[in-house]
Amino acid sequence: MTWGNHSMLMEFVFLAYPSHRELCVSSFFGVSLVYTLIISGNVLIVVAIQTEARLHTPMYYFLGSLSGIEICYTAVVVPHILANILQSEKTITLLGCATQMIFFIGFGSADCFLLAVMAYDRYVAICQPLQYPLIMTITLCVRLVIVSVVIGLFLSLQLVAFIFSLPFCRARTIEHFFCDVPPVMRLVCANSHIHEQSVLVAATLAIAVPFLLIATSYAFIVAAVLKIPSAAGRHRAVSTCSSHLTVVLLQYGCCAFMYLRPNSSYYPKQDQFISLVYTLGTPLLNPLIYTLRNSEMKGAIGRVLTRNCLSQNN
Repeated sequence: MTWGNHSMLMEFVFLAYPSHRELCVSSFFGVSLVYTLIISGNVLIVVAIQTEARLHTPMYYFLGSLSGIEICYTAVVVPHILANILQSEKTITLLGCATQMIFFIGFGSADCFLLAVMAYDRYVAICQPLQYPLIMTITLCVRLVIVSVVIGLFLSLQLVAFIFSLPFCRARTIEHFFCDVPPVMRLVCANSHIHEQSVLVAATLAIAVPFLLIATSYAFIVAAVLKIPSAAGRHRAVSTCSSHLTVVLLQYGCCAFMYLRPNSSYYPKQDQFISLVYTLGTPLLNPLIYTLRNSEMKGAIGRVLTRNCLSQNN
């Protein structure tokens, strides 16, 4: 089965969804609650950064962009998951599967590249503080965000086009909640080793390369922090990076586990759980990590909620 000689309206069937009605209902409400919290948390961050003048800095601009990407990233798959939970037939067309993969992997890759950009921003702020306003201009910040998204979507488009040009087996069942690379690659009937290597190269470009840039930035940051004479100065420098570093470890840990390994080590049940972590868990935790560890963000979000409550009362 290849893209050229089969209908794009042909359907795949997802097998990971619960079959019992009671479990479906509880799963629907659980996922809906988490999704609502994800959207609310990330929208609050975006609104707070837009409305608070003191947050109009490169670091917060990148944080707002990250929240925007997280909203898009979850919107690609979570509404489809919710619809499938309630439907008797958990299906998706060939074209729908390819489209979902393009945007899911694209926004996920953009997330990784933007985290690398944020690491560079912290490197400039700590290692070259006097040059920071001259280097991190608003023009450069906008370009870096756009480049992150464009590269992510470009790599995703190339990867998905490659995967869907391969011959698939007759089985049309996907042991997953949505169309992701590992479960879809399990349907490929051709010489899997060569194709796995191609997928690993694409995953390396989207995951390992940004992580290497992050590691390099933090190596310079650590060297600079160790040269700071006062303990208070070192603590202040580290505190500006701790939230970002926590998100990096969470994001890259899940992505590396899922994508930087051979297809033979794919275990459906285990990978379904991991996919829920980086599809629902990471986007939910990111706003909490950045707000709980940042007094400016907590204050800004508090003011946004207060203004909203006052406007509703009036």
